[in-house]
Amino acid sequence: MPETRAGTAASDLVLASVRFAGTTALRNVHLRGGLVSRIAPAGDAAGLPPGVPVLDLDGRYVIPGLWDEHVHMTQWALAAHRIDLSGAASAQSAADVVRSFAAQHADDGMPVVGVGFRDAVWGDVPTLELLDGATRGLPTALLSHDLHCVWLNSAASARYGVPVDATGLVREEPAFELTRMLGQLPDAVVDGWVREAAQTAAARGVVGVVDFEMTWNRPVWLRRIAGGFDSLRVDAGVYPQDLDRAVADGMRTGQLLDGGAGLLRVGPLKVLIDGALNTRTAYCVDPYPHGGRGLLTVSEGELLALLVRARDAGFVPAVHAIGDGANEVALNAFQAAAIGGRIEHAQFVRTEDLPRFGALGVTASVQPAHALDDRDAADSNWAGRTDRAFPLRSLLAAGATLALGSDAPVAPLEPWLAMSAATTRNGRDGRAPWHPEQALTRREALTASTRGRGTVRVGDPADLAVLDGDPFAVSEAAFAAMPVAATLVAGRFTHRGGL
Repeated sequence: MPETRAGTAASDLVLASVRFAGTTALRNVHLRGGLVSRIAPAGDAAGLPPGVPVLDLDGRYVIPGLWDEHVHMTQWALAAHRIDLSGAASAQSAADVVRSFAAQHADDGMPVVGVGFRDAVWGDVPTLELLDGATRGLPTALLSHDLHCVWLNSAASARYGVPVDATGLVREEPAFELTRMLGQLPDAVVDGWVREAAQTAAARGVVGVVDFEMTWNRPVWLRRIAGGFDSLRVDAGVYPQDLDRAVADGMRTGQLLDGGAGLLRVGPLKVLIDGALNTRTAYCVDPYPHGGRGLLTVSEGELLALLVRARDAGFVPAVHAIGDGANEVALNAFQAAAIGGRIEHAQFVRTEDLPRFGALGVTASVQPAHALDDRDAADSNWAGRTDRAFPLRSLLAAGATLALGSDAPVAPLEPWLAMSAATTRNGRDGRAPWHPEQALTRREALTASTRGRGTVRVGDPADLAVLDGDPFAVSEAAFAAMPVAATLVAGRFTHRGGL
């Protein structure tokens, strides 16, 4: 079948002899003009349009294409080319990993960048002295897994003009600014890495992402699409510092930005109002064991003003709120502004606030893999209250709409991993499931990963994934590593594995 450039629809096509998840009947799915135009029994030969290519899928399963509702696409692409510290069990072991790398690259003169450390569960603590002793004077910056903290050595502090204390740590906005500086590589290099990451995502059935990269993202994505990027749809978020520019340009959430290509749209307005669990900066009602309640970085009054501005300008707000105190503040502001939207993360929610998501029309944009990655940090910092941490079942039962994502690079851009985490609450590490009462069914997880579609219907975009097994029937291991035979965006193959 001929393929087309960018997001334009391919020629008409019939996907023949397919099944839908949880069913056994064979069907033919007709694609026309980038949409699902007809669904008929597989034996309905009379309904096959003359001259239209027919691809026999031999009983494979077709589902709506998957969306990752929260990624930092450039950071995800960069992470694959940085030192992986996710396995470091202590500050000392992280320093040892960096020491080995620095010994091999002492003559390169290039900064050393690592990603993925989790100091919230370490028995020791990061220090400037420890990192200086491991790095041979090479400028070194290590990004925490949640991106809210960076551990620097003295050489990096001097190079980037970022002052540090004896810990070597910077948090929140200084960490974000440093992360942006570390990503300033040649466009051609970064764009190539992003294209590779997107192709990998397409091979897992992903058709779209909501990109919350902390930058003015419109020109970046237009450049990438003009340069040949065509694997995914992208909803590019806007941050408050760029809202005036976006409004002046007539932008609004959902607006198509790349014309006929059809891949790039304006995403939500992203507002961060607290920190993260790993850095103990998520804003909570009760104090942390070490003291303090975290950080509320945007007051309720300031947030209300932003939501009113978003409402009047046609932007859907997406409010980062992790702690239960931050979620309460966010919901209060949504209610006062009389606007729906999204809360990103909703990791820790007061019981009385759960029904407010549904009542206010606020989507819970959640990342199920975090529940497994952060269970130890949650148990130690929110002890006795983790029955309402990562409360997926409670949110759904209270009427909330769920949207699943990864927050890549915090967790991998891998929707089957996210769905497996949501349905098992088990990281396959031999430990008992963590709060299994908060698990979703596979059908619920799939619906939350396909923008509410759940199954293929006439009139839907021809954004589809073709699977080698029934996602509602395969084993847990097979579900988490689901084999994807093909992925289509607007009826055009973005991944075709052996068909």
